[in-house]
Amino acid sequence: MLRKLLFRNQDRKQLIIAVIGAFMGITFLITSIHYLIRVSEFGEGEEILGPNTIIVQKEVSNSSVLNITRTDFSKSEIEKIKSEPFILDVKPVVANNFAVSFQTDDELVPYFRSDVFIQTVDEEFLDIKTTNWGWKEGDTLVPIIMPRDFLVMLNTFMSAKGIPQVSDDLAMDINFKFTLESKDKSKKEWVNAKIVGFTNAVAAILVPETFMTYGNDKFSDGSEQKITQIMISGKESEFGLVEELLEKRGLESKDSQMVIGRLKSMIGTLFLVVLGISVIAVFVSGLVLIQYLQLLMSKNAYEVRTLLRIGYHPNDIIRKFFIYFIRIFGVVAGLGLLMFFTFKYFLDDMFESGGLYIETGITIGSIGSLVLAYLLFILASYLTAKKGIFKEY
Repeated sequence: MLRKLLFRNQDRKQLIIAVIGAFMGITFLITSIHYLIRVSEFGEGEEILGPNTIIVQKEVSNSSVLNITRTDFSKSEIEKIKSEPFILDVKPVVANNFAVSFQTDDELVPYFRSDVFIQTVDEEFLDIKTTNWGWKEGDTLVPIIMPRDFLVMLNTFMSAKGIPQVSDDLAMDINFKFTLESKDKSKKEWVNAKIVGFTNAVAAILVPETFMTYGNDKFSDGSEQKITQIMISGKESEFGLVEELLEKRGLESKDSQMVIGRLKSMIGTLFLVVLGISVIAVFVSGLVLIQYLQLLMSKNAYEVRTLLRIGYHPNDIIRKFFIYFIRIFGVVAGLGLLMFFTFKYFLDDMFESGGLYIETGITIGSIGSLVLAYLLFILASYLTAKKGIFKEY
């Protein structure tokens, strides 16, 4: 009876417009936040490099071959790149300044030996899923990250020998050995090694920084350590500026890294725009619903005053308005969530068809945004109803 009395003077058209706006806003809000998170995660876990990180070097030109221009980086060049506002950090990639060879040391695998090139990078730039990435003098085993191309070469060698090829897991069980040697061959040392991961981003074998420092200190001939590669970490959704910097300074990176970075930046920017529009739509539609609540109470001012005079407690009337509108928004939120799952089904399939293999699970952030929007609307509805009723009290 009380509900019929309070809600008989409704303008259904305004309510429907507000509900449609809230429904569309909620749907696009959840969708944009979900895919913004998933796209930002794309590529993580596939490589040992951290997110938005690339390895660059100077382009080799005819003048470089003739030693007219340098292909290494000075400290001032690194600091200048690091000072750019869209760059998070820049670190040198340190290479060996001594002779290194790499060989198999396992009875189950045929003998294989090759001179190699090893590198180390700052640990903050790595995303290594292992606790074994570390070395100190006296340790019997060096953890290494192997270029995937090296594994392909090893499998080709084993195939030529008529031996079954090895998978990633099997390769990580094989025993290897480094031979460290000074350039004048006066000093030599053997160190056991184990593979702890693989990468397509780096062409050299990666070793812990402490091992590289040990080798350079003990076996180097004292010549200057040149930095020919650096690692650049750029800000999210600003990869276009990183590309412009590389072009302006005559730097280059692997195409695969550039494509992933460009793709993440482009799609991330797109979903940021959608997110912005969604937040505005939810805010405006929520505002319209609150205004509709104010208008409804204004139209029922006489009924409210009458109910208060005959003994109804203000909280009973507040509760009626409050529950009515949180139910409306609850239905809108439920429909928006249902539409999100519908969109997600088609969008996941579309991304997979386009070669963007993102995680298909539901993100906590997207559901959290829905809960936050609902809680904010509940709070706004309660405060509006309370203010309107006590105004007539």
